Parts: sequence; structure tokens; C-alpha cells
Amino acid sequence: MVKICVAGATGKMGSTVIQEAIKRGFKVVGALAASDEPSIGRTLSELGICNLNLKVQSPAELEAAVKNADVYVSFTTPKAEMANIPMGTTGFTEEEYERLKEYTAKRVPAVFAPNFSIGMNYVLKILKTIKMLPKEYDISIFEAHHFEKKDAPSGTARSIAKIISDIRGYDQIVHGREGISPRKPRELEVVSVRGGGIPGIHRIIIAGPYDMITIEHTAFSRNVFAQGALYAAQWLMKQTRPGVYSMEEVLEQV
Repeated sequence: MVKICVAGATGKMGSTVIQEAIKRGFKVVGALAASDEPSIGRTLSELGICNLNLKVQSPAELEAAVKNADVYVSFTTPKAEMANIPMGTTGFTEEEYERLKEYTAKRVPAVFAPNFSIGMNYVLKILKTIKMLPKEYDISIFEAHHFEKKDAPSGTARSIAKIISDIRGYDQIVHGREGISPRKPRELEVVSVRGGGIPGIHRIIIAGPYDMITIEHTAFSRNVFAQGALYAAQWLMKQTRPGVYSMEEVLEQV
């Protein structure tokens, strides 16, 4: 039985991770929320998250919360993760991301991923084959998420853009168009939409002069991200050397 501590436990993703973890036979031994959350000191049962009398603790009690945990799973904010060990958070600047990776890699085995969905990581692997296509094929990225998502483009869209740019030589990103704005040869289009309760849609449009390829991943619910994070947690239990790993490495051994 894998024992986990969940940071951001009372948020939408954190509570989903807890519920999915219990369904899959994990043991939740720690729960953290932001210090200004009214949930601090209340149990997960009282909060209606699950049937556990485990109290939610503040970041100041991090050491106690993780004491009995095998794996720390975090779905919080970049600001919070600059003070904690990262896993499962999006919206980092490149500088923050590199600092966190450098700090973590020397201390514990950890999985960093812009998206924990197993299906999305399969799409990222497929995208590496676009080097086969002639230069006359243009590529664009569309992503849609719920209206509460703060960062745009999504961390996943940025990862997709990096993969495509590295392979195709794009050196400029355009976020939508208006007026007279013809596409230039080295531009990559990335369009973001926010609305309703969309868990996540990422679509890659590859358009040639005579045909078009569309690669799309649609998340039905947040459980898909919890599922992937828990696969990563199980995989981390087998790792003995500190280092930062990717979901591709996790899924190669599932």
C-alpha cells in the first residue's frame, strides 16, 4: 500500500486525487492546504472530501504531514511550490521550473509533468514523429479549459509548442490573430479558450496544401490527471536514486 501526502488537498484537483487514491487502494496519511484556508484543522470527512478523520494541515506543518508518507503529491500553485517539493503543478515560469528541478533532483526521485494524463503523454510522444512531414505543412495549437484556469496557454500547450518548435524551427509564437495578419513561415499559432467547466482539450492542427491532420486529446474529468499522478506515485516507489523524471519514463515501465 502506497502512502501519500497531498498538498492542495481541499482544491478541485487535490480532492480528486484523494478520492481516486482511496478507490485505488492508496493510503492518504497527510493533507495540506494554504495557510489562509478555512479548512485548516478540519478533517477530510468534515469537509466532505472522503470518509477519513485526517486533519488538514498548513504549510508550516509540512514536515509533520509528510512524516509517514511514501510520496508527496502536490496540486497547488507555483508560488506555493517554490517553498515545497513539486509534483503536479502548472503555471511555472521557466526560471522557477529550472530552480525547482535543480533543487529536487539532488534530494529525492520526483516526477515533473505539465500534464499527468496518460492519454496526453501518449499524444506528446506521437508529436515527435512530425519531423517526417515536409516544411509546407503548417502547425497550430488550440487549447480550452474551464473559466477558473489562471495560466494561458496551459502548461501542456507550452510543452506541445516546445516539441513542435524544436523540430520544425519555429521561433515565434502568435496567440490569435486580428485584422490583416498573414501567417509568417516561422510562426507557431497557439490559441487559448477559457469557459464553463471544460477539464481540458488540446488540439494540434497540421495543415498541408491538400490535406489536414488533427490530433486531439480531450479530458472527460479531472480524474484523468489524478490517475496519472497515482501511476507516477507507484512508479516512484521503485526508484532509489534522486532525480527528476518525466511521465514518458513512468509510462515506459507501467
